Amino acid sequence: MYVRGVGPRVAEILSARGIETAEDLLYHLPFRYEDRQNPRSLDELKAGETASVIAEVRGLALLRTRRGPIFELTIGQGRRAMKCIWFHATYLEGKFHAGQTVAVYGRVEPSRSSSNFKMIQPQFEVLPDASDDAETRLLEVGRITPVYESLGGSRLASRWQRKVIFNLLESMRGAVPECLPRALLDRLALPDRETALCEVHFPPEGTPFSELQSWSTPAHRRLIFEELFYLELGLEIKRRRLKERTGIAFGANEKVREAIREVLPFHPTAAQKRTLLEIVADMRAPTPMRRLLQGDVGSGKTIVAFQAMLVAMENGYQAALMAPTEILATQHFLAARKLLERSSRKPRIVLLTGSLDEDRKRSNRALINRGEAQLVIGTHALIEEKVEFDRLGLVVVDEQHRFGVLQRFKLMKKPGQAEPDVLVMTATPIPRTLALSLYGDLDLSVLDEMPPGRTPIVTRRIPDERSSEVWDFVRKQVALGRQAYIVYPVIEGTKDDQPELDFSHDPEDGIAAPAPRIRQKAKGAELLFPTAAQEANPTARSGLKSAVEMHEKLRAGPFAGLRVGLLHGRLDADEKEVIMRRFQRGEIQVLVSTTVIEVGVDVPNASVMVVEHAERFGLAQLHQLRGRVGRGAAKSYCILMTGPRISPLGEERVEAMIRTQNGFELAELDLSMRGPGEFFGTRQAGLPDLRVANLLRDRQTLELAKQEAARFAGEGGSEATEAERARVRAQLKETWQRRYGLVEAG
Repeated sequence: MYVRGVGPRVAEILSARGIETAEDLLYHLPFRYEDRQNPRSLDELKAGETASVIAEVRGLALLRTRRGPIFELTIGQGRRAMKCIWFHATYLEGKFHAGQTVAVYGRVEPSRSSSNFKMIQPQFEVLPDASDDAETRLLEVGRITPVYESLGGSRLASRWQRKVIFNLLESMRGAVPECLPRALLDRLALPDRETALCEVHFPPEGTPFSELQSWSTPAHRRLIFEELFYLELGLEIKRRRLKERTGIAFGANEKVREAIREVLPFHPTAAQKRTLLEIVADMRAPTPMRRLLQGDVGSGKTIVAFQAMLVAMENGYQAALMAPTEILATQHFLAARKLLERSSRKPRIVLLTGSLDEDRKRSNRALINRGEAQLVIGTHALIEEKVEFDRLGLVVVDEQHRFGVLQRFKLMKKPGQAEPDVLVMTATPIPRTLALSLYGDLDLSVLDEMPPGRTPIVTRRIPDERSSEVWDFVRKQVALGRQAYIVYPVIEGTKDDQPELDFSHDPEDGIAAPAPRIRQKAKGAELLFPTAAQEANPTARSGLKSAVEMHEKLRAGPFAGLRVGLLHGRLDADEKEVIMRRFQRGEIQVLVSTTVIEVGVDVPNASVMVVEHAERFGLAQLHQLRGRVGRGAAKSYCILMTGPRISPLGEERVEAMIRTQNGFELAELDLSMRGPGEFFGTRQAGLPDLRVANLLRDRQTLELAKQEAARFAGEGGSEATEAERARVRAQLKETWQRRYGLVEAG
């Protein structure tokens, strides 16, 4: 439909931001609100609070300092004044002039100048004056005012959006189509869609400001529920459709049970027995299995997966295991050979990875095609078109979030094959909130118990200046016949390899300026650094040690005479494999590495994990790294070495690692610290890029939406009229599928 104020050029800009329809524009909600009914006066301000202030521009200046330009704005009310300071803000020159009325929003800081207070990097808006039209003044002052993220420079900032969205709502008054059944809205006491959209964008007088800021008004709750309801309904429909498909009904007779028993290296835990029963029950059903096997590091997921694969093989089918890296695929291959050599059947196992020579790949593909390879282990090479299975019965996908949703579907739907069962494994504990949205179409099995004999890992924090003690300890462990990992955040330490961590600060008060975002992945970096605004030391360069540099220093210094290896992501697959095999055989005593060893590397003799710059790593990474030790009988240690200056978030992560070894507890904390979008990486994981809901904030609503979606997809849908059910189906197909592509709506 035509939207007043949106011409072809603006439409192109909006489309690049994912706004392609009038509905998309209405769901571009304010990210905060300003109370311009009762703004704070300068007399009322208190240091440390966040406040909205409307005042007159009294003065402005662009100051050139040694550390960069600073734009300073003085605003006032009567005799009181306050400074607003922006760093590196030459773009503000010409934006203001004396006598303008501005609204500023930010944290109130004490100031040593006569103004008493200041704001650093506040958000601001120039308010309309007498020359502006009445509609603009109506939307800007004397009300609770919505504030939007800019859609494209100053032209498409909040003022433009307020006007366009207001006019759009006015033109659609009484015509916004409802997409939820009336009975459902009444039962949950939620407003209709049009009312919700109007009140979220332009809150009526009397709306509690605290509810607006926390997104808990009835209008917000309605739109949040709507979005999560469609997410869960799509997943529920997918799950139900899958149950209607014809799968493989595997047998689980005494012969199969005996095959499983004869390969078990130890008595299984109660959790392993429970999860295997859940998996086998799915495999016996005549519908395809789609199950997520989730467990903490060292909980024995691989053994359970191999048992499931034995069920398939004993029934005359092939099984495939897909791993994210060649190191992990090779490790699974070696583990499978060792485990299944106990089997009286001696199944044929082949490895298929990208680095194999063409003759070997061709030979292995032929074995797979003829059905002579019963167990196939590999990387993404398994989903290449040249690979054709003879009778594929079970697919196990390890570390699923590293493949992404589309690759998982591609493997499930291999052309020309019957629908195989699929078991997804992850060693990354996933909070229930994310599991419901990431894997809502999968049934969930959780390994929440460690196998016997796994001793707790001693975790210690050691400051960097005591590094000599750490190296002495590593030497003593090696002298006892043990091995050690030393992990660094980056590969090489040249200046060009590092993200820029230099920031200017206020020369008057020494307040750090919020810095620009760090490049997401610097050349040579294998660690996703926290953003500068969260983590950076404002007065010094990073000084990060690197794997290459420290490998040379340690080999020539503290570890002279020891066999020290180096492993990082720039090495080719063959080099990585050779190094890891040498470490597994004990030929390398100390392995200096980046986070390339974070997942799946299994060396029982390794008893020490040292992580330098530990404050720079995410909780999930630290937990995975710690999980590389403690896999044998020897007492194991994780030493977190930290620098002299640590951010509050860094402190919290390191302290959490010392406090607990429970991966699920750490995952919940990690989610709360980073938010759902960064927990795995939205695009990588297939996590929906939600436009209204927040999976962390709206956990309870997600649970409710899941219940209501299951109810609607089942008998509960009868409370809706046929017309309402048709509208829900249309919304699911046309809007949800268009935006996310995760739901197959019919």
